Amino acid sequence: MCGRFVMISDLSALEEAFDIQAVSADVKPSYNIAPGSEVVALVHDRVNRLVSFRWGLVPTWAKNPTIEKGIINARAETVAEKPSFRDSFKKRRCLVLANGYYEWKKVGKNKLPHYVYPVSERPFGFAGLYDTWRSKDGGTLSTCTIITTEPNELLRPLHDRMPVIVPKDRESLWLDDSVAGEKSLLSMLRASVSEVLEIREVSTLVNSPLNDVPECIQPLSSGLL
Repeated sequence: MCGRFVMISDLSALEEAFDIQAVSADVKPSYNIAPGSEVVALVHDRVNRLVSFRWGLVPTWAKNPTIEKGIINARAETVAEKPSFRDSFKKRRCLVLANGYYEWKKVGKNKLPHYVYPVSERPFGFAGLYDTWRSKDGGTLSTCTIITTEPNELLRPLHDRMPVIVPKDRESLWLDDSVAGEKSLLSMLRASVSEVLEIREVSTLVNSPLNDVPECIQPLSSGLL
């Protein structure tokens, strides 16, 4: 699964890494993004636009938009079928931008945090979906979820799921809402090859979302607990 991630690139770095033509979001780098937080994402709205969503999808038909009911992950195997996701999968796809994410390995009674990040250390996009909930008084809430799939060999010792990272050469296809072919879209929802990712054990500082500091991603060998 993906329950916590990192996005520390500034706007200029994101503009360099992605074909961003319009900005409708306030980019605030964070070392410890938790469910319910505001995240930055890329959507295609005639142009590639940087926007913000609350992390935890609330379908447009939901009765209320509470954080507890927000869905932070969608399974690749059922994303085209489940009522919460199928419409967004067809026409509301996005890239949730990140630099890496955290996963916890169970060792005995303990869960040890690890930081997963690209070898290139460049920002990337999780395969995401978004929706907009509307209240009776006309208010709106835009939310998103991150799609997960079966892990690759590198991640399998940590967890039985991993988030889908969209390859650079498939980003435009994923964002294109005119592409509705289920097979072509589902074919993208695969685990990244192990060689493009690295893992390191990090401090338990990350266990609390209140700790949003660079030390969260430092190697455990740095002496942090």
